[in-house]
Amino acid sequence: MKKLFLLAIVLIGFTTISNAQSFDFGIKGGVNFANIDSRFDTDARTGFHIGAVATVGIGSKFAIQPEVLYSAQGTDDLKVDYINVPILVKYKFLKFLSFEAGPQFGIAVNDDYEIGEPETFDLSAAVGAGVKFGKFFSQLRYNYGFTDVRDGVGSQNRTFQLSVGYYIF
Repeated sequence: MKKLFLLAIVLIGFTTISNAQSFDFGIKGGVNFANIDSRFDTDARTGFHIGAVATVGIGSKFAIQPEVLYSAQGTDDLKVDYINVPILVKYKFLKFLSFEAGPQFGIAVNDDYEIGEPETFDLSAAVGAGVKFGKFFSQLRYNYGFTDVRDGVGSQNRTFQLSVGYYIF
């Protein structure tokens, strides 16, 4: 049974890859406007994000867009940096305009907490839009965190991102 299930997964993967009409790989970076939604009054943090992005076309209107980003989030008082991996489904409205949405998985890699530690894992939903002109692109995205930044405090990440990027190939 396990072998049959594994075979089905492999066949679906090969079918998806063979039907892909395009593949782009590039770099991106931009500014974050981040905060932590909690019962405490906090000051938003202006930070940055930088990383790699791939776009795998599926048909003429859809694509899968995985990314790996270093992202400075949190607040001015409680800075937490993550390695985020959003896996987005992209719908192309026009040749140059698209809508994207999907889950984002994050691992805390740096913080300035003086008392206690932030949770290591962060799960968010990402939604946004993008424009593409040749090899250049720009994206606007909102990340809505579901997991607590600090256990038991009721504090989730909220981040607006504005990105620019370039597809290398």
